[in-house]
Formats: sequence, structure tokens, C-alpha cells
Amino acid sequence: MARNSNLYQLDGRVPMVQAVPFGLQHVLAMFVSNIAPIIILANIVGTDPVVSAALIQNCMVIAGIGTLIQLYPIWRIGSRLPIVMGISFTFLSLSIIIATTQGMGVLIGAVIVGGIIEGLLGLFARYWIRIISPIVAATVVTAIGFSLLPIGANSFAGGQGAADFGASYNWIVGTVTLLTCLSCQVFAKGMLRSLSVLIGLIVGYILAVCMGMVDFSSLQNVGIISLPQFLPFKPEFNIGAILSIIAIFLVSATETIGDTSALCSGALHRPPTDKELGASISCDGFVSSMAGLFGCTPITSFSQNVGLANLSGVVNRFAIATGACIMIIGGIFPFIGTLLTTIPQAVLGGCTIIMFGSIMFAGFAMMAKCGFNDRNLIIVATSLSVGIGFTQASEIFLIFPKTVQTIFAENCVAVVFIIAVLLNSLLPKSSQES
Repeated sequence: MARNSNLYQLDGRVPMVQAVPFGLQHVLAMFVSNIAPIIILANIVGTDPVVSAALIQNCMVIAGIGTLIQLYPIWRIGSRLPIVMGISFTFLSLSIIIATTQGMGVLIGAVIVGGIIEGLLGLFARYWIRIISPIVAATVVTAIGFSLLPIGANSFAGGQGAADFGASYNWIVGTVTLLTCLSCQVFAKGMLRSLSVLIGLIVGYILAVCMGMVDFSSLQNVGIISLPQFLPFKPEFNIGAILSIIAIFLVSATETIGDTSALCSGALHRPPTDKELGASISCDGFVSSMAGLFGCTPITSFSQNVGLANLSGVVNRFAIATGACIMIIGGIFPFIGTLLTTIPQAVLGGCTIIMFGSIMFAGFAMMAKCGFNDRNLIIVATSLSVGIGFTQASEIFLIFPKTVQTIFAENCVAVVFIIAVLLNSLLPKSSQES
């Protein structure tokens, strides 16, 4: 297939026979990560099983709606870029603390208010976005890639905390999936190459079924249709919870800036505009407030889908929108969503390893465009060393208040961002800087 096909262009219709598999590929790349935060939160809080099932459906619908808004903006909300949205892991730790100590109503109230604040920040991004210089964006993108590598590795081994973590059959399935993705990427051409992740996932899933690793019992007694449940929890507004959530929203905005920069650099081969960055952030915020109204934690751009776009080159908005519609349908028809949850973690791990690595590569490419002068060396080396190194030894943050630990101890992207911005602001500019 020629590279000038509409699949590799932002605009233009593609045949449904092409749009569906490419859209489905994006859904499968992020599906488990999208529903996992709400499943973990519901289990810890002890939510009623019926409510938990409704929350899973809600987060699928919200992810689909958020993706459609990014693709086809409403006013200045949405970037018009092929960004896929989903429930963010960044908020999970703080959400658990608030929900278990103050209740789900307080958490949802904080999410609604915090989302509005982030949305407004996006609308007025032109007043502050200049602090995100190209070298800062490149460093943050690289940090995002590094932060995702353990996620891919843990999935490859069966999922962090799984009783069969690292079992031989997980290694076998993960390896076959990875090799299939690599083979398609290296030897296939046209559509097959662009669908390398989906093909790898299908091969890995079939192998997992043959090895008895897939449990279909969850498909029994699944209803035919179920509409999203509005306001499953009554919002309550607590100033302490709101301020804590707003702090995490600032971290999420940083990740969105990095994802948008990585997508534009890697898949579109250009830097993002200030308007696109602000619109991405505003979509994050306002759709997160919508997520709160449906009992979900905040939504954000998904880095694994940025990696997929960089890897496949497919950026067509209509094709990605097809995937968003699949998510919404999966939320309305429980059988579809439940079927997708049967994909073993090892299969997902085999698919995502290359995608996560491609985000790092995009960061390196952005650094190369900035130039390897002494000033950039100091910014990149210091921020990555401290951000990644300190969060690998998270006990180093124990002297700080709990809120600081929650925001920074396990979030290298936030630490890298702050240090990179400070250094970029404080270090004198030289004639070497490009």
C-alpha cells in the first residue's frame, strides 16, 4: 500500500474494511490499561459488584468520547490529532487514598473540579506554554518512554502481582507475540506491516487459547445491552482533596504535552503547535470532569497509542475514530468489553514492548533536532538522571510530606519535567543552542 494512502494522512476517508482493523488495533493496545485503574480502585474500596461492572462500562464509553473529541474538536477543546484517550494510572494512588479515607463522593467531587481547572489551563495555554521549550519536551518524551518499559515487561511476564508471574508459558506466549510483531514490521509490506501489532496480538491470543491460558467463564450471564450509569456516586467537595487532585492534574498535563510532542515528532514529522498543545490539555481536563460525572477517575492521552502511531505511521482520524466507536459500543454492549478482558497480559506485553521503545526513540530524535550542545547536555542528563534514578529508589522521598511522595516518588515524568523546566529557565543561553 502506498505511503500516501489516506491511512497515513490526518484527513480523508478510508474504506471501512481498513478503518475497522486499524481502529481495533488502537483499542486493543490500550484496553486493559484503560479499565485496570477503575478495577483496582473498585476492588480496594469494596464497591458493589454491580456498580463495579457499571464503572468498567462507563470508562470505556468515556474513553471513546474523549478520543472523538480529540479527533474532532468542540470549539477549542480537542487537538484534531490522532490521540487516543483513556483512564489514567497517574491518579490511581491518590484516588485510593481519598476514596478509602473520605469516600468515593469526595474523590468524584475533586475529579470534577480538578478537570475544570486543567481544562482552563489548556484554554489559556498560550500564556504559559513557552516554558516547554523543544529540549524540555524532548526530555519529557524520553522519560515517558522509560517509564513505560517496566509496564511492558511486567505484562510480558503475566502482569505485576500475578500468581504465575514469570511462568514459562507467559514467556512462550509473550515471545511468540513479540516475534510475530517484529516479523510483520520487518518483512511485511503495506497494510500488513501497519497492522503488525494487531497481527501479533491475534497470533498470541490464539496460542494462549490453545495453551489453556484464556478463561471464558466471565462471558457467561453477560447482558446484551447496558447504558452508562450517570452519577453512580453523589459528588462531595473537600478543599484538601481538590487541591491534591489538582496537583496530579498538573502532572497529567505534563504527560499530555509529552505525548502530543512525541506524536507530532514521530508520526507527523513536525513539532506540535501551541494551539495543539493547549487543545490537548483542555480535552484532558474537561473530559476528565465528564468522567467524574460517570464515577470514573480522570482521563488522559495514552502513550502506548502514541507509540503505535509512531510505529505504524497510521494517523488517519477516521480510522482512529472507528476505534473510539468500538470502545463506546464495547461499553454499551457488555459482551464485547468482557471478551476483550480475556486477552492475557503476556500477549499485551509482547505487543507493547516495541511500542514503548518507539516513544523513547521519538524523544532521542527530538533531542537530535535540538542539538547536542553543552547546555542541552546538562538539561537532559541532569533531569533524566534525577527523575529516573530517584524514582527507582523511591524511599529517597520519605523525608517529604505524604502529598509530595504521592506526586513524585513513583512518577519520573513529573520529576523530569520540573527539573528540565528549572534548568532551561536558569541556565544561560549560548550561541551553540539551536
